[in-house]
Amino acid sequence: MPATGSNHFLGVERSATGRRWKSALDARGEGEALAMAQKLGIPDVVARVMAARGVETATAARFLAPKLRDEMPDPSVLTDMDAAAARLADAVARRERVAIFGDYDVDGAASSALIWRFLAHYGLDPAIRIPDRITEGYGPNRPAIDEIADAGATLLVSVDCGTSSCEVFAHARQRGLDVVVLDHHQAAADLPSVTALVNPNRQDDLSGLGHLAAAGVVFMTLVATRRLLRQRRVVTEPPIDLMRLVDLVALATVCDVVPLKGLNRAFVVQGLAVMRRHDNVGLKALCRVARLSGPVRSGHLGFLIGPRINAGGRIGDAALGSRLLCLLDQVEAEAIAERLDVLNGERQAMEARMLAEADAEVAAEIGAGEGPPVLVAASNDWHPGIVGLIAARLKERYRRPAFAVAFGADGKGSGSGRSVAGVDLGRLVRKAVDCGIVEKGGGHAMAAGLTVRRERLGDLRHFLEAEALADVAAASRADALRIDAAVSAAGVTVPLYEMLEKAGPFGAGHEPPLLAVARHRVVDARIVGNGHVAVRLKGEEGATMRAIAFKAAGSDLGEILQSSQGRALHLAGSLSADFFRGEQEVSFRILDAAVAGYA
Repeated sequence: MPATGSNHFLGVERSATGRRWKSALDARGEGEALAMAQKLGIPDVVARVMAARGVETATAARFLAPKLRDEMPDPSVLTDMDAAAARLADAVARRERVAIFGDYDVDGAASSALIWRFLAHYGLDPAIRIPDRITEGYGPNRPAIDEIADAGATLLVSVDCGTSSCEVFAHARQRGLDVVVLDHHQAAADLPSVTALVNPNRQDDLSGLGHLAAAGVVFMTLVATRRLLRQRRVVTEPPIDLMRLVDLVALATVCDVVPLKGLNRAFVVQGLAVMRRHDNVGLKALCRVARLSGPVRSGHLGFLIGPRINAGGRIGDAALGSRLLCLLDQVEAEAIAERLDVLNGERQAMEARMLAEADAEVAAEIGAGEGPPVLVAASNDWHPGIVGLIAARLKERYRRPAFAVAFGADGKGSGSGRSVAGVDLGRLVRKAVDCGIVEKGGGHAMAAGLTVRRERLGDLRHFLEAEALADVAAASRADALRIDAAVSAAGVTVPLYEMLEKAGPFGAGHEPPLLAVARHRVVDARIVGNGHVAVRLKGEEGATMRAIAFKAAGSDLGEILQSSQGRALHLAGSLSADFFRGEQEVSFRILDAAVAGYA
């Protein structure tokens, strides 16, 4: 829909959240969307969403039905893949004792479960070792290596971690362990000396698959290993059906917030289809305790399933998630899922308290001015397992990079940061390490972690302000709501929602559709639940629809919604669907608003 009287979508130059609205499509995109709608016979809204995400008419049909066989290259394109597959195949043929070392997040748990299920299918009994976030920290460590070697393992497979563990893996070699690393984190030029290190982000890898989660790397490794086992003909078991494990790859891909494009998108689409069969008893149990209604969608993975798995790694037993995803016994799965659900409730309560404290600190620092380009909130009383969530909330609320740091009694702070598009947080943290400001740290463009001493916190703030000022300013100038299309209350239907879902799954790198509702009157607005503003909207044609702005009470957005009963507003947001008494209902999630005709 063209802008009204200006180059802004619906003429909105400054909305309730302080942003301008612009069309997600340029002139070329408009033409592509029109051609796509006509050729495929799909709604104009859906065609516009696809065109805004770079889909071309020639590939649109394949885009709407992604298949792994179309998107996955030969696994051997990954550096060291053949060596990794050969070592795993050797372990299967020799019935070796294998240990799996995984990270404590969803990607680590899912990756560990993938390897475990593969090896168990071929008769091995691998052990999984997940480090404690608080006492051990991220990645392999010498005590864990000794524990694994003492148990008689001859092969260690490190998943979602290990790319930078040079000293630890040198110790593993001294203890007689071969090591295979399957990872996706950014890599330095110096890599550990191991049997194989498969990581599409190592500097000598030319596969172009750097967007994969660790679980995606693991899945490709298993494809290569199964192929090699078939060629060698050294096992009597029938080949494992890897497609039955794609649900774990989908879970990790969504929860690790990697770009949902190409192969990742195929993993999620086909993984969700597998997940809806409930073959994995652990995932089935999590769906039940999360009170998930209707078919599993990608949003459920990120907001309902993933947080419960992560709760174990954040404030409980870090191994609960991987153990649950490996289980075959429904009764045991239900017990662990219930435990994770309780931990998730405790995590939510901690998060609410910490966020209130962090928000108060940031608000005081900003005052009436612009505030620093990178927010840094810190406390001696925060749980280090939750700081990443606090950083994410601060980033969303203030639309700039943010760190949250939890200091321990020893004066060391564990910090986690989240960024906005255009500001490479991983690069900043690595530079801070090089400058001696933080003891250690790393990450990628949108998320990073660090360890800093309390006496260097001021230095870190000054460093981030100097280093990030220009990039954050540029990101702020580019900050606009990119509207895909306009809809009306009459057009917000279940068929439209389901067609838009086919253009998904949506997430990082494949943003959810942002739709505008033009000139709809607020019939009713009230505060519901924990600070949400529920609204009933009426279009010019007389149709009405339900809408909600989450956590908007007390904000500028909440104020304009509550004070505009009977007044026409332009609203921007997304569609969501819920099942109520067996029927699917579609509503509008409000993200922004502006008075109609007011620029």
